[in-house]
Amino acid sequence: KQRQAILQKLLGTCHPLTFIEPDFHCDYGFNIHFHGLAVINYNVVMLDTSPINIGAGAFIAPGVCLACSGHAIHPSQRNRMLTSAPITLGENVWLGANVTVVGGVSIGDGSVIGAGSVVTKDIPAGVIAAGSPCKVIREITEDDLLEEIQ
Repeated sequence: KQRQAILQKLLGTCHPLTFIEPDFHCDYGFNIHFHGLAVINYNVVMLDTSPINIGAGAFIAPGVCLACSGHAIHPSQRNRMLTSAPITLGENVWLGANVTVVGGVSIGDGSVIGAGSVVTKDIPAGVIAAGSPCKVIREITEDDLLEEIQ
């Protein structure tokens, strides 16, 4: 109950099925919006200078960074010009360990991003994507179903 009260204070409104492990860091908190069950594992950073929308069923592994913020590219502007763009994770998205997602990116429903990937462009729904920069590897199919153990 105490953890849920802290999350409510930090995030404004927090879905009751949002689970965030320590050490969690963010810029503001109020720009992070959970839309259902979400499991945020250890050492996650969300630089929420723009809205971050996280769909129901999201699984975010340890060490993930969602970074809305950036800087001007030209060195003469870099120390005085910041950029920011929203991030959207669809429903049932799974981000593997140490994934980085930059501002302006959307990841479609049901997609999986492989560990260590850097996501710089939108990823469609229902795919496995990985790499730096992250690229679609293949669609998720019925062949990916695991045999259920009784």
